[in-house]
Amino acid sequence: MPEKPAEPTERSAVRSLLRLWPYVRPVRARWIGAALVAVLASALALVIPLVLKWMVDGPVARRDPGGVWLGALWLLLLGILEAGLFGLRRWLVARPLASVEASMRADLYRHLQRLPVAFHDRWPSGQLLSRGTTDLMLMRMFLAFPLTFLLVNGTTILVGFVILFAQDWSLGLVLLVPAVPLMILCSLFETKYALVARKAQDQVGDLTTVVEESVLGIRIVKGFGRNRSQALAFRTLARRLRGTELGKARLLAGIWALITAIPELAIGAALVLGTVQVADGELSAGTLVAFLSTALALRWPVESIGFLLAMSQESATAADRFFEVMDVEEEPEPEAPESPAGKAGAAGEGIVFEGVEFRYPDAGPGSPPVLAGIDLRIRPGETMALVGATGSGKTTLTALVPRLHDVTAGRILLDGEDIARMERRTLRELVSVAFEEPTLFSATVGENVLMGAEDAGEQDLRRALSVAQAGFADDLPQGVGTQVGEQGLSLSGGQRQRLALARAVVGRPRFLVLDDPLSALDVHTEALVEAALRRVLADTTALVVAHRPSTVMLADRVALLSEGRISAVGTHQELLRTSSEYAWLMAGSHDGAGDGAGVLVPEEGSTR
Repeated sequence: MPEKPAEPTERSAVRSLLRLWPYVRPVRARWIGAALVAVLASALALVIPLVLKWMVDGPVARRDPGGVWLGALWLLLLGILEAGLFGLRRWLVARPLASVEASMRADLYRHLQRLPVAFHDRWPSGQLLSRGTTDLMLMRMFLAFPLTFLLVNGTTILVGFVILFAQDWSLGLVLLVPAVPLMILCSLFETKYALVARKAQDQVGDLTTVVEESVLGIRIVKGFGRNRSQALAFRTLARRLRGTELGKARLLAGIWALITAIPELAIGAALVLGTVQVADGELSAGTLVAFLSTALALRWPVESIGFLLAMSQESATAADRFFEVMDVEEEPEPEAPESPAGKAGAAGEGIVFEGVEFRYPDAGPGSPPVLAGIDLRIRPGETMALVGATGSGKTTLTALVPRLHDVTAGRILLDGEDIARMERRTLRELVSVAFEEPTLFSATVGENVLMGAEDAGEQDLRRALSVAQAGFADDLPQGVGTQVGEQGLSLSGGQRQRLALARAVVGRPRFLVLDDPLSALDVHTEALVEAALRRVLADTTALVVAHRPSTVMLADRVALLSEGRISAVGTHQELLRTSSEYAWLMAGSHDGAGDGAGVLVPEEGSTR
């Protein structure tokens, strides 16, 4: 099963969220302005109790209707102004925070494109998708609401208690008593909620992976009648996620109940004590009304602490998950600049493998390498066929040439230049590849083919389609402008493979790496493609993985790869005579291994 990041056991939410600052910095002025507007709106809410005090101790006590109407007008104006300020705050933060999210998503996508293939081999795609969608949404919501209101509510509570103590210090102390237990409860809640929030977000990634795999593999699911088993797997993960979300809800309900109940008890106690003081003449009725109104105005800032902490914890885990990917090192570029030999058009020396060794990054210590001691030279303009049994390392060897993986030891030279010293962009302009499993994108036929060369035009497109015998493209509803759908699944396997081959040759590459490029073609189409491909191979240096004699016939020489080593190199006829393993691979049977029975043997002198 693909590797998944481990759950962190402890981390600072503040430290995680502070890592968002580089993205927030460009919009900090507007965000700070929005926060100040929200603080002002919240401060207006605290003015309302003071107006009430003036009304009760003034116009109401003097039975002055005009004063009461004036006070009511002031209350109405304050309410309208408060609502307008909160609307202004939302308008101020909407656009910049959407820009922050877009910038983070662009950086994540750009970073994913630059990460080694080994990273993508280990990470489930659903985990990466959830980081680029759900997690970024959570971080944007944090910047828009919890971050602002933690500041606003903290300021409101501080100013509110100053007003409370100014009105009556003894009642203020009664309301201050719950502060210590509330802080302890919030600290405990934060620790527990952080773990369950991370667990839920990872489970969302797992669920996304299952959905994506089921959709992309719908033909397999239906073909083998696995609808029920896939639905069961999905239901199991969905129920696990549901249980985790319910655990989050229980934690949030518990902290919310306590944060609500404890201040309510304090307000009740203050009401009783204040009523006694009013009865004894120690406190005016207006002051008591203002005090209680201020206390009630502070209820939401206090009660929302649990909700805001929960959102902050979810955003902190989302930030952890985002930077967990962003912290992975990209493919390293060479320290020294490439030499002129690495430039297109330089005098050629072909492709040279010198003592190449390779083992995958996640291989266990002491495990044998996939490739060991590979020494091979492909002369300029030569086509070398690479033949070997399944699992011998052919695909791995071809992936080393464009540096989809880096060699563990040794080096690979293109026209005398070590590919490890080339910029990847330059290297991949020189080397073109076609993989055994053709991958197409949700784009038009033409766009898929032209991905093989940045500056290729219509004439190059037509030539490449002709070489790959992909004339079927003109018969599609919109010709080469037809959308092929996700992964090109609207096309047959042979059609996808021909388009992948066209993509490989469209840019007239100097070096061509083909991994069994004709495996999905019928024999008639294969013969036509081979005839056209011979002309392309005559002008390039090529390494072609071959499983069939017909593909081997395209090559000048053949290299036999056995258990990660080059065991023989020669022409097709030479290896048939000298290597029983090669003869067996070409014949597909032990019976003909000794004499080449069943093997297509061309006339002497015909090697291509």
